[in-house]
Amino acid sequence: MSVISVMSVLVVVAVAATASFRPGFRSRLPLPTCVAAALSLVVTLVHVVGGARPGPGADVLGMVESVALMVVAGLVIRYAPPRSAVPAALAAGVAAAVWVLRVFTPASPLEGVGVCAFWGLGALLAAGVGGYLRFLDVRQDRAVADARTALRLRLARDLHDFVAHDISEMVAHAQAGSVAGDPRQALERVEAAGQRAMSMLDRTLDMLHHDRSRTPVGDLSGVREAAERFSAAGPASVRLSVDPAVTVPVETAALAYRIVMEGLTNVRRHAPQASRVDLGISAAGGVLEVAMANDGVSRGRGSRRGGSGLAGLAALVQEQGGELVTEAVPDGWSLTARLPLAQSPEWSPESSSPTTRKASAAPSG
Repeated sequence: MSVISVMSVLVVVAVAATASFRPGFRSRLPLPTCVAAALSLVVTLVHVVGGARPGPGADVLGMVESVALMVVAGLVIRYAPPRSAVPAALAAGVAAAVWVLRVFTPASPLEGVGVCAFWGLGALLAAGVGGYLRFLDVRQDRAVADARTALRLRLARDLHDFVAHDISEMVAHAQAGSVAGDPRQALERVEAAGQRAMSMLDRTLDMLHHDRSRTPVGDLSGVREAAERFSAAGPASVRLSVDPAVTVPVETAALAYRIVMEGLTNVRRHAPQASRVDLGISAAGGVLEVAMANDGVSRGRGSRRGGSGLAGLAALVQEQGGELVTEAVPDGWSLTARLPLAQSPEWSPESSSPTTRKASAAPSG
């Protein structure tokens, strides 16, 4: 019987040691755990039913076996697939709890249950620690996945808001050059727009390197240049009105620039027949307002859908506590964004609530 007891200890310790030092073994841990627990339970059952006397050192071997089973129970709960982890950990916990019956004969069944329950607390504690560590691993994996998703969304947003604008400008210049005007000048403008798109693409991809800081793209000074390029690409011209006294934080200015780029891109894509775009930027009452309207008649409810530009832009505006409104106006569409100026006492609490809405189903690109 002592040989079987020693064999049981060696099997349990071998399983615990292998699971501790060989990560690749952990996914297959439930089956060896069940085998080791079954062997331990058989040895305990033979001692209890057969009345075999424990040999010298049986108590020490039993405690070593019990501790090893507790370790295995914790490792199973932490690493094994949930379906097989629970029964395997339960078997290991029961085996670790009842081993004491090999060396102790209780006076009554109640005393035996109490002694086994006391030893079972160790297995329960090991399982709790394994479950907590598993929870931390899951939370870390989820945080990494969320960070990757946020990075992908940020990349997609930048590509859509900036690179798509330059590409649409290239298309507009190419179309204008093929119909009228100087083809050479059109090609030069296409090349310039392509260079800007490549530069923005390189900058966006640089965000994948975590050791590089991310600075906001664009400011109010870039709005005038974007309006001039848009007018040059035709056929619509931009009537720009910017309050010269406007002073805004860098992040707010970058968001305003992004809003203008998105609005101009949507005019080019969804209102190609527009001849005029009215664009105004002003600040009053602690609020920066970007208002844009075009005279391109909508094609109706059946026009293109499915874009995500305005939805992503609305999320950015909401993050800064502002509001974004797009609505139909006579013979066209309008877009109005109101952004709170940082640390401005004039921005009322009512306005600071994030209310981003669409007054009607404006097309988005």
